[in-house]
Amino acid sequence: MVDWSEIFTTISEIPYLLTVINLAIIGIAAIIVERILTRQIRRFTIRKELPPEVTNGLLLVTRLLVLLGALIAVFSIGGLPPEWIVSVSALAGMAVGFASTRTVGNLIAGLYVMISRPFKVEDYVQIGGIEGIVKEITINYTKILTPNGQTVSLSNQKILDQTITNYRVESLKRRKIYCYTFEVTFDHSLSAEKLEEIFEKTSKKYSKELPQKIDYKLVKLTRLERTYRIYLYVKRPEEIFTYYPKVLDEIIKKWEKTKAETS
Repeated sequence: MVDWSEIFTTISEIPYLLTVINLAIIGIAAIIVERILTRQIRRFTIRKELPPEVTNGLLLVTRLLVLLGALIAVFSIGGLPPEWIVSVSALAGMAVGFASTRTVGNLIAGLYVMISRPFKVEDYVQIGGIEGIVKEITINYTKILTPNGQTVSLSNQKILDQTITNYRVESLKRRKIYCYTFEVTFDHSLSAEKLEEIFEKTSKKYSKELPQKIDYKLVKLTRLERTYRIYLYVKRPEEIFTYYPKVLDEIIKKWEKTKAETS
C-alpha cells in the first residue's frame, strides 16, 4: 500500500521540487481560467453582434489580467515579500495608466457605443456639429460620411460628450425609415394659411417618391417672423442628401412666387 505521507515528506525534503510543483499548478490554473473567460467573452460578443476588433480587444485585456495574476502568484511563491509585490504592481499600474489613459478611455467609450448602440452603421445621425451617415464603428473611432462627401472620424470618447441625434424611426407600418428635420424661417409677409398651402403643395409633389407625407409644425413665433420645423421622411439615409436640398429649394421658390403674386 502506498504511504502518501512518506511521499509528501520526501518531496518536501527535495530542494525546489515543491516550488516547481506549485508553479506548475499556477500555470495550469491560469490556462484554465483564461480558457473559461475567453469562451464567455466570445459568446457575449457573438450575442451582442460586436465587431471582431472589439472581441480581440476584450480578449487581450483579459489575457493580460490573467497573466498579471499569475505573475503575482509566482512572485509570492518565489519568496518575494508581499510589500514588494504590492509596490511593483502599483508602480506598473501607474505607469500603464499614465501612458495609456486616453487609449483606455477610448477603448471603454468604444465598448459603450457598441453595446448601448445609440446608432448603427448606415444610420443618419447628428453628433455635435457633425451630421451624416455612419459608415463604420470601430473600437476607437466612428466614421461618418457628411453631405459634402467627406468622411469624418470621431473618437468614441469625444462622442460620449456630445448630443447624439439619430434620425432612424419606425413607421406606422413597422418599416424602418429616416425622419430628417430642419427648420425654415419666414417673415410675416404671408399669412399662416398661405405658408401651410406651400407646405401641402410641396408635400404633394413628392408624395409618390417618399414613404411618408412631409409634415410641418410651427415651433417659434415672434413679432418679426415665424419658424417652422419640417419633417422629411426617406427610405434610405443617403436619400437625405438628395431630398433635403430639393424640398428646401421647392419651399423657398413657392414662398417667393406666392409673395410676388400677393404684393
